[in-house]
Amino acid sequence: FMSFFQNILSSVMRNTRRLNRLGSKSFGKLHSDINKAVDSVMSTTGEVSSLVYAEHLLNLIEKQDDNALNKFLKNLLAKYDIDTKKLLKDVKKYSSDKNEKSLNEINNSSEPKWVELFRRLNSTSNGTSRLVKLRERIRSLNDPELKAFDSGLLNLFKYWFNPSFLVLEKIDWETPANILEKIIEYEAVHEINSWNDLRARLAPSDRQCFAFFHPLIPNDPLIFVEVALCNDIPKSIQEVIRLDRNEIDIEDANTAIFYSISNCQNGLLGISFGNFLIKKVAKTLKRELPELNQFLTLSPIPGLMKWMEEFAPITFERCTDKNCSDEELMKKTIKYLTESDRHDDMPNDPVGRFHIGNGASLERVNLNADLSKKGLSQSYGIMANYLYDLEVVEENHEIFFKNKIVPTSNEIKSLKKKYNK
Repeated sequence: FMSFFQNILSSVMRNTRRLNRLGSKSFGKLHSDINKAVDSVMSTTGEVSSLVYAEHLLNLIEKQDDNALNKFLKNLLAKYDIDTKKLLKDVKKYSSDKNEKSLNEINNSSEPKWVELFRRLNSTSNGTSRLVKLRERIRSLNDPELKAFDSGLLNLFKYWFNPSFLVLEKIDWETPANILEKIIEYEAVHEINSWNDLRARLAPSDRQCFAFFHPLIPNDPLIFVEVALCNDIPKSIQEVIRLDRNEIDIEDANTAIFYSISNCQNGLLGISFGNFLIKKVAKTLKRELPELNQFLTLSPIPGLMKWMEEFAPITFERCTDKNCSDEELMKKTIKYLTESDRHDDMPNDPVGRFHIGNGASLERVNLNADLSKKGLSQSYGIMANYLYDLEVVEENHEIFFKNKIVPTSNEIKSLKKKYNK
């Protein structure tokens, strides 16, 4: 499927590059002044000339340093923002004469003109990927006046990166090296320290990895998840990722553990791919390995230590000096994961918020589960298992957003009851 799209895209990009070479001869002047280049893109009516001008403008934008980019964007905002006088006129017209024409006029006048500029830039070679990088740069400028561009691009990306366009691909040791290098670079949960480390996660048949790709960005994953196929629920991440473990026959596996999920594109922050990815991978694995009957995560609890120091209070020093019992740690962790201190009543922990909102339930809490420096500093090594029951995951999702009650296993319910006494 991806190779089919890559063939189409290669043809489109060849044509775009050819048109760009012919641009100055066939379509008039390509301005070196970036603001005049914008005017060329916005004023042209021909599809081919629009493509040439857009490619030229995007090249100019990418060459700007941060100060010049900031200045350019503010000029763009001033010149190509909403014409409020026209919008008010169109609203008044629609209020007295509601018809398709007057509605279209409101739709057109209520959208900033720079949104159309981004649409035209998107048609260039690798335009979608380049706009994702541009949004990343805009966010890094950290200028409140540019937030309109941040949210405007996000709204466009929500259409362009609709889940129905995404392609699920399996990543293994035979995957091209340029993509494997990106897996190492983008891994955000459990650092990959070497090619041997990566091989241990991809080469064995009981360790698998899946990624979402977009047809317009075929060589760069959007998000990926690493999966361990097991015949029991592991109690620590060390059991999962250590190099000297014993590989099992995947036909004997009854449990799939999602132990790391990493977003790859900072320019796509605000778009949730993970909820679709986990469910799709679970269904794919179940289809390939019918004996799998449990789908769980082994998840970090990144906000736990900070929360305990503020609300418990349990400090990292107390834990380190063994002045905090396992029972006290377990009690406070379950409270943190199941009771909200937020104004929106959502789970305290960002990872918990994601999985519970995705329809999973809190299955188990594991002490001493991540003894890495990062794991100890975030949660004193405590990790959680979230259960994805494919038969009730959608129902759980709907119920949670109605009542904001975290669904839990009988084990967690029993522990809560014990601690409440």
